[in-house]
Amino acid sequence: MTRKKVLIMGAAGRDFHNFNTYYRNNKEYEVVAFTATQIPDIDGRKYPAELAGELYPQGIPIYDEADMPRLVKELGVTEVVFAYSDVPYNYVMNRSARVNSLGADFILLGYDKTKVKSSKPIISICAARTGCGKSQTTRFIYDIFKKMGKKVVAVRHPMPYGDLVAQKVQRFAEIADLEKHKCTIEEMEEYEPHIAAGNVIYSGVDYEAILRTAEKDIAGEPDVILWDGGNNDFPFYDSNLKVVVVDPLRPGHEVAYYPGEVNVCMADVIVINKMDSATLQDIETVKANCKRLNPNAVVIEADSALTVSGEIKGKRVLIVEDGPTLTHGEMKIGAASVAATRGGVAEMVDPRPFAVGKIAYTYQKYPNIGKGILPAMGYGEEQKKDLETTMNAVDADVVVSGTPIDLGRIVKSNKPIVKVGYELAPRGDGAKKLEEIIVRKLFK
Repeated sequence: MTRKKVLIMGAAGRDFHNFNTYYRNNKEYEVVAFTATQIPDIDGRKYPAELAGELYPQGIPIYDEADMPRLVKELGVTEVVFAYSDVPYNYVMNRSARVNSLGADFILLGYDKTKVKSSKPIISICAARTGCGKSQTTRFIYDIFKKMGKKVVAVRHPMPYGDLVAQKVQRFAEIADLEKHKCTIEEMEEYEPHIAAGNVIYSGVDYEAILRTAEKDIAGEPDVILWDGGNNDFPFYDSNLKVVVVDPLRPGHEVAYYPGEVNVCMADVIVINKMDSATLQDIETVKANCKRLNPNAVVIEADSALTVSGEIKGKRVLIVEDGPTLTHGEMKIGAASVAATRGGVAEMVDPRPFAVGKIAYTYQKYPNIGKGILPAMGYGEEQKKDLETTMNAVDADVVVSGTPIDLGRIVKSNKPIVKVGYELAPRGDGAKKLEEIIVRKLFK
């Protein structure tokens, strides 16, 4: 039998998961290549033979997405699988048009073909866009279980940017694990708040292997597993309860981005976050869209409660925000920006004139990043160094950091760093309602 030749377009996440769950042992198909985008320095590598399975003894090469048309022709590709997230619909269909024009089929694999079943109850926390507040929602739900006396572990959407074999299964329970696994700043932003809260979180490359390890966690078998989603991807795991976070600071995005709308349509619970920073009109737009897409979902209204670790009033400040939220998340503000405005700073100093190297390139690639904001980019040592150099060149009194990590542990700052924290704060009886839904879905 002639195997169908497949190319998977990805960004070191959903693409590898789709391969592992649907294609790895499927003799009807031959995955001849991955292409990569969004993440620096991913192309030019291989998906290693150790992870690819017996059908791929040489592994699978990874190319830049710009090479896709050439690869389709040269490798005889008949199906191209689109497998990354947080992109507008016109972007997806532009890729579809290019693929179809080359004579190949354009494929979007769905939830049922790629979900992994667990022996434990699973709650998934996903979102309509990057930066809606998935992680703070996950931590809030984690705490609900702690108060119940239940043991819980979280599993985070993949961010495997280093040695893929070494990153097959990763467990994070203490700060030293971040260095052990050679984490990027983006990875730290997701894992460190869990560690600080005393939580256990897994990540890596092979999500069935990760799940089986998490089900038998070394600290004791969990009563429940939380899927902490990434970008606006839909869950990798077969979930008993699907919680989806939407953002009224980006009204309309819940119906305009892939696969965020998938999440909204699948949700059992929709959390409307950041209501304390949004206008009533934008909140109503999001509510109406969610009601139209999923009238049966339970809606929880919530604020994103901020804490500020030092004095900023009257100061000239440099704002540093979570990188992915500003870049492919397209947010123009973040927690630090909101805290600075509320806190009465004298000025938010624009870092653009001081940007060097890969930070300067980030501003060129994402020109709509808000004025006066520095994205905490750090996918590699060079980018971390450029971040440090840029920070230290800015003439400001204080750095106001909205990234969830201890920024001072990563870069040596010549200015004091004031950290802005943010936690989910459900309005009214929202917390009680969420707990009741969890108990009803998982334990009755």
